[in-house]
Amino acid sequence: MAMLVVVTENVPPRLRGRLAIWLLQVRAGVYVGDVSKRVREMIWEQCSELYDEGNVVLAWATDTESGFDFQTLGKNRRIPIDMEGLRLVSFLPEEGENAL
Repeated sequence: MAMLVVVTENVPPRLRGRLAIWLLQVRAGVYVGDVSKRVREMIWEQCSELYDEGNVVLAWATDTESGFDFQTLGKNRRIPIDMEGLRLVSFLPEEGENAL
């Protein structure tokens, strides 16, 4: 079992309802729980099928150097990158923002 956090934005009510079955909603769009790898993978499957035009980030505790890992779905300015085995987040420029 490992701690799991799911953060959603603009997802359909049916996905929010599914997440609330397995996880505790502590804030609007923020779900937490202590689940097995199998349940985490099933939750990710549900998110992948139901997120529509929204976006989702799923983070869980691991035994890596950072202590966690994460996956994302949907359009968002924050994109995951791998920097020599360390998962980080990069920001895309806003629309109309000039590149430096």
